[in-house]
Amino acid sequence: MAKNKNLIYIAISLVVFIVLAFLYSTPVFSGKQLFQHDIVQYRGGAKELLDYRANTGNETYWSDSMFGGMPTYQMGSQFKGDIIKKIDSNLNFLPRPVNYLFLLFAGFFLLGMVVVRNWKYALLGATFFGLSTYFYIIIAAGHNGKVNTIEYFAPLLAGILLVYIRKQYIWGFIVTTLFMGLQIAANHPQMTYYLFIALGFLFLSELIRAIQKKTPMKHFLISSGIIAASCVIGVGMNSQRIMANSEYVKETVRGKQILNNDSHTSGKSGMDKESMLMWSYGQLETLNLFIPRLMGGGSQEPEGKEIMNRVQELVQENVGSQAEMDRISKGFSGVTYWGDQPGTSGPAYQGAIVCFLALLGFFFASKKYRYWILGASILTILLAWGSNFMPLSDFFIDYVPFYNKFRAPSSILVVVELLFPLIAILGLYRFFTDEKLTEEYKQKILMYVGGGTLGFLLILLIFGKSLLGFATENEKTYFPPFLLDYLVDERYKLFRIDAIKAFIYVAITAAALFLTLKKKLNQNIALVVIGLVSLFDLWTVNKRYLNDENYVDKIFAENPFQTESSDLLAEKVQGNPNLESILSNVNINKTLETIAEKDKTHYRIYNQTLGVTSETNTSYFKASIGGYHAVKLRRYDDVLNEYINSIDSVKTPNVLNLLNAKYMVFGGPEQPQVVPNPKANGNAWFVSDLKFVDTPNQEIKAIGTVDNKKTAVIASSDKSYFDNKPVQADSTAFITLTKYQPNELEFKSQSKTPQLAVFSEVYYPHGWKVLVDEKEVPYIKADYLLRAVHVPAGNHHIRMVFEPEVIEKGKWLSLLSFGLFILLAAFGLFWMNKNKKKEIVAEQNA
Repeated sequence: MAKNKNLIYIAISLVVFIVLAFLYSTPVFSGKQLFQHDIVQYRGGAKELLDYRANTGNETYWSDSMFGGMPTYQMGSQFKGDIIKKIDSNLNFLPRPVNYLFLLFAGFFLLGMVVVRNWKYALLGATFFGLSTYFYIIIAAGHNGKVNTIEYFAPLLAGILLVYIRKQYIWGFIVTTLFMGLQIAANHPQMTYYLFIALGFLFLSELIRAIQKKTPMKHFLISSGIIAASCVIGVGMNSQRIMANSEYVKETVRGKQILNNDSHTSGKSGMDKESMLMWSYGQLETLNLFIPRLMGGGSQEPEGKEIMNRVQELVQENVGSQAEMDRISKGFSGVTYWGDQPGTSGPAYQGAIVCFLALLGFFFASKKYRYWILGASILTILLAWGSNFMPLSDFFIDYVPFYNKFRAPSSILVVVELLFPLIAILGLYRFFTDEKLTEEYKQKILMYVGGGTLGFLLILLIFGKSLLGFATENEKTYFPPFLLDYLVDERYKLFRIDAIKAFIYVAITAAALFLTLKKKLNQNIALVVIGLVSLFDLWTVNKRYLNDENYVDKIFAENPFQTESSDLLAEKVQGNPNLESILSNVNINKTLETIAEKDKTHYRIYNQTLGVTSETNTSYFKASIGGYHAVKLRRYDDVLNEYINSIDSVKTPNVLNLLNAKYMVFGGPEQPQVVPNPKANGNAWFVSDLKFVDTPNQEIKAIGTVDNKKTAVIASSDKSYFDNKPVQADSTAFITLTKYQPNELEFKSQSKTPQLAVFSEVYYPHGWKVLVDEKEVPYIKADYLLRAVHVPAGNHHIRMVFEPEVIEKGKWLSLLSFGLFILLAAFGLFWMNKNKKKEIVAEQNA
C-alpha cells in the first residue's frame, strides 16, 4: 500500500514538472517556437546537409557550406544504428523548450529519490536545479547540445550513487549505463568532462571511506568495477560519434597547432590560452550565484535601453569636443554588465535560497556526501575564475589531459549548479528527520549561518558602493565624473533591488526553519514555503533572459533567412529584437538568393556584410568562404587569421581566388554590393610549377604571393610524392567539374602532358578517396589547405568521394555495446528476480 502511494506521488511530481515547464513556456500553446541565435546559425550552416538528407534519404558527412568545407560531425549529422540517440529523441518528445525543462526537473527528481528516498525533498530539489538561471540563458542562446547534456547530469549521478551508496548494483548498472550513453549522445564533451571532474571527488571520497573501513573495500572495488563497465558501455554505444569526432578534432583548432608565432607553438595541442580563458568568471563575480545583479547581470538587461538613452543625453549635454568623445568611447563596453568577462548573456544565478540551504547542507548533510561535494564545488569555482587565478589554470592547461580542448572556463559552474541543490536537499532532509542532530546543534548552525548570511547582505547593502565599485577599470580611467557617477548610481540601484530580495528570501527561509525547530510550524508547510519562495525567486529572474519575446511565429523560427520584406513581416517584428535581425537582413538574403539562382554552378561567396566568421546567411544560399562554428579546421582557421581577418589588398584576393570565391559581397546589409570575381581559380586547375617549402610558416606565407594559377606551394615532406611523377606545362590542358555533391565530386580532364591538379577543396586526411579512372590514387596537400593529385597525360575521369571508415567501424561497435547493455541488464534483472523469489520462499518456509 505504501509502495503504491509512493508511486502515485512520483507520478504527481512528474505531472507537476510538465505543468511547470508548459507554464514557463506558454507561447508554445499558440504554435510559436523559440528563436535561438545559435540555432539560426545552425540552420544556415547545415542547410546543405539537411537538403541532401531530404533529397536522397542518405547522410553526408562532409559539407561545403562553411569555411571552404568541413566534416558534418558537429553540424547535426546522423549515424545509422545510433539507437541511443533515438532514445534521447524519444525522451525529448515535448516541444522545445518544454522538453529541456521537464527533463531537467525529472532527472534531478530521480537523483533526489536515490539520495533521500523522499518524494517531497526530491520534488523541491528538482525545482532548485531545474530553475537554475544559467540553463535558461543557454536555452535562449540556442546552446541545445549543452542543455541536452546537462539534462542527464543528475540521473547519471543517481546511477553512480545507487551503486556506491545504496549498493543497488543491478539497478545502478542499468541507470548509469543508460544515462552515460545518453549524455555522450547529447554531444557536448565539455560539459561531460566538467561533470567527471566532480565525479573524481566522489571516487576519492569512496576510496578514502573504504581505506578508513567505513565501507567494505570489497564493496568499493565491486562498485568501481560496475561503474567503470557502465561508463565503457555507455561510451561504446556512441562509438560512431566518438570515433568520428576524435578523428576530426585532431585536425581542428582544438588539435595540434601547426604554425609557430606569438600565440602558437607548432605541435602543441589545444587552443592558445588567451582564446581558452577569454570568458573567465571574476572572483567577486562568483557571488552572482547568490545575487544575480551583483555585476549587473547580463550585457543586455531590460533596463539597459533606458540607462543608455540617459547616457547619450548626458554626453550631448556635457561633452563639447571630439577628443573628449573619443576618450569616453574607449571606456565603453556595456552599461548593465561590469564584470571581468568580455560580455555575458546573464549571471550563473543559483538562487539565494538554494545557496543559503547549500551552506547549511555543508553542516547538516551526511559526511559521505558533504566532503566530496565541497571539494568539487571549490575546485570548479576556482577553475571558473580562469585567467583570474592563473596558477590553477596553468596547471590544468599544462598537465590535466584534454582540459586545453575547451574554452570559456566560466561554464564549469554547471557543476556547482548541480551540487548546490543536491547538498541543499541532503542538509534539509537531515535537518528535519535525523534525530542524531540535536536541537541545540541545529539552532546554533542556523543562527550562525543565517545570521552570517544576512549580515553579509546588510554589509553589501550599506557599503556596496565602496566595496563593489560598480565600474570597470576602463570606465574609471576614461569616463568623466558626471558619466561615471550616473552609471554607478544606476548600477547600484539594480544591485540593491536584487540584494534586498535575497535578504528577504533568506530571512523567510531561516525563519521557516527556526519556527519548525521550535515546533511552531509544520515541516510540510515549511517545505511548501521554501519551495514557493524559491520558485518565485528563480522564475522571476529567469524571465529576464528567457521570456515571451524569445518566441516567434513558426515560419520565422524555421526560416529565419527571409528574402522578401512586407507589411506583415514589419507588423510581426513590432520591436522584437530577435525578429529585427530577420528584417534587417532581408536585402542581403535576397542578394545571396539571386546570386545562387542566376549561377547554379559550384563556387563560393565571400560575404563581408555581416562579418565573415559570424554568419551563416551565406551558407544557407550557397557555399561560403566564412561561416559560424566553434570547431573549425585548423588549417582553414590559420588562413582566415593570416589573410581574411586582416586584409591585404594584394594577398587577400590571391587567397580568395585559391578558394574559388566567384562572387564577393561588400557594403552593409541594407545595400549590399555584389562584385563578381573573374579571377577566381575555379573548382580545379592544372599547375606546371612546384614551389617546395620547408615549414608550415613558409607555406602559408607563400600562398599569398605566388601566382597560384600556375604554381602550387608544396611542403618538402611531400617531395617523394613526385618520384616518377613528372609535371610538365601544357597550355591546352583543362580540368572541369562535371558533378557536385557535398560528399562526391567528379571531374573530367584532358592534357598532353602529366599534370598536378589542384582542387579548391579543403584538405582533410581522413575519409576522402581520390579515384582516377575508378582506380584509387594517393593525394597530397597543396597551398597549405587544398587537395592535389597527380594526373597522367590523356583524358581522364577523376572522382573524389568522402567515405570515412570510422563511421562503419563505429556503427558495429555502437550496436555491439548496446546489445551488451541489453544482455547484461536482462541477465541482472532475471538474477535479481530469481533471488527475490528465493527470499520469499525462505520467508514462507520460516
